[in-house]
Amino acid sequence: MSFTGKYELQSQENFEPFMKALGLPDDQIQKGKDIKSISEIVQDGKKFKITVTTGSKVLHNEFTIGEECDMEMLTGEKVKAVVQLEGNNRLVANLKGLKSVTELNGDIITNTLTMGDLTYKRISKRI
Repeated sequence: MSFTGKYELQSQENFEPFMKALGLPDDQIQKGKDIKSISEIVQDGKKFKITVTTGSKVLHNEFTIGEECDMEMLTGEKVKAVVQLEGNNRLVANLKGLKSVTELNGDIITNTLTMGDLTYKRISKRI
């Protein structure tokens, strides 16, 4: 299954408490909570390029399945991570105490971030 495509954020759960726990300033949290971000994914075999545009903020990450890479977190911090592919539709990464699971089902992509007992869920639809 190919992840390639553009996806628009449809809904999110626990945005504010999760961003506070990450250490984002309140003004950034307030600005970001109502913006419909667009995620663009380009998959070429085991290589991925992911660009998430939220208003004026653009987060860009590139990785190859199973290889260590530098990933930019929501806070702008760069961390080392290895992304694994589970089955043919789940990308899993551990970033500095944060677990990210991205699952593709048809035209819906669900990204779940877990840190301790806090979970932030984003659901986006292919556009």
